Amino acid sequence: GGLAWISTPGLPRTLYPQGHSHGQAPMIRTGRNRRQFQRIPMDQIVSFAEVGDRAVEGRAVDLSSGGIRFRAVACEIALGDVLRITFYVLGQLVTVTGTVVWATETDPLTLEVGLEFDALEARDRTLLERFSRGDEARVSA
Repeated sequence: GGLAWISTPGLPRTLYPQGHSHGQAPMIRTGRNRRQFQRIPMDQIVSFAEVGDRAVEGRAVDLSSGGIRFRAVACEIALGDVLRITFYVLGQLVTVTGTVVWATETDPLTLEVGLEFDALEARDRTLLERFSRGDEARVSA
C-alpha cells in the first residue's frame, strides 16, 4: 500500500492509503457509531511540528479523546508523519504526539489534517475525556 489522492467531483482532493474507497476518511467502526471518539468543535490556535522540528501554527477545527482535526497553511504534511501538537484543553496546556491519518486540500495553500493521538499521558487523557463529556465550558483562544 502506498498513498493515493482521491478526487470526488465537487469535493477537495484527499490523501488516503491506497486501496481506500469512496473518498471517506478511514475510521474505526464501533456498532452503530462510525467513530470511536466523539468530536467536539473547537476554534483555537495550535502549534505543531514534526518531532524534532521547529513548531508552526495552525487552527484546530475539532477535538476528541482520540485525535484532532486542524488546518495548516503552506506546510508540507504527509500521511504517516508523526507530529507533536500543543493546544489548550479546559484551560490546561496539552502537548501530545500523533500520526497523520488523512489530509485534505481545502485550497491550494491549506490542508485540513486528521491527527490520531499516540499514547497519552494519564493527565492528558483525563482532560480530553472531560472535554469530550462537556464537564466544563468550552475553551477558545
